[in-house]
Amino acid sequence: MAKARPITGLDPHAPTGENARAIARTRLDEMYDWDRYVDNPYNVRELHDLRIAAKRLRYTLEVFEDVLPEASLPIVQQLTQIQDELGTLHDTDVMIALLRLCLGSQDSGTVYEDALSKTRKQNGKQKTLVQPELVADLLDPTHIPSAQERYGLEQLLLQQEQNREKQYIAFRQHWYQLQAQDFRRQILNMLDGSP
Repeated sequence: MAKARPITGLDPHAPTGENARAIARTRLDEMYDWDRYVDNPYNVRELHDLRIAAKRLRYTLEVFEDVLPEASLPIVQQLTQIQDELGTLHDTDVMIALLRLCLGSQDSGTVYEDALSKTRKQNGKQKTLVQPELVADLLDPTHIPSAQERYGLEQLLLQQEQNREKQYIAFRQHWYQLQAQDFRRQILNMLDGSP
């Protein structure tokens, strides 16, 4: 996951709204840094980084909603939708990678490596998203799926690949609808207090 850009130029004596706008502008620039990867569905890692950047911008707007214009609320809704679309896409990528691994495919690639390395906090402790026992089972050379199991896994893999294509198309279409509305300019206008 790409690191967040550091926020520079904050003035501890300035009004909170002024600093909130500076932070939001940085987060907006950060999100649009990933825009160049939207047209390639195989930019799995970059699309996930776009999701994280959208989440950072969304959270910034939510944290400072009391000092930002009310026009930030529909922007937060759009960012939430982008985040949800890309999150679903990423979950499907992880499932595809795990299915390919289970089927013995060598092309599970970086998505699988990402799945193994990702962690989340739960009850204050870091926890892997993919349980080590599952990974060990999938990598166990003595556990080979039967012909019937393999057929079922292949069908599930095909279904997941079709779902991913639909999810990507829906996300890309939504992204370009926002760009046609000049979403970035809308956000900047909101931050500047312009209509």
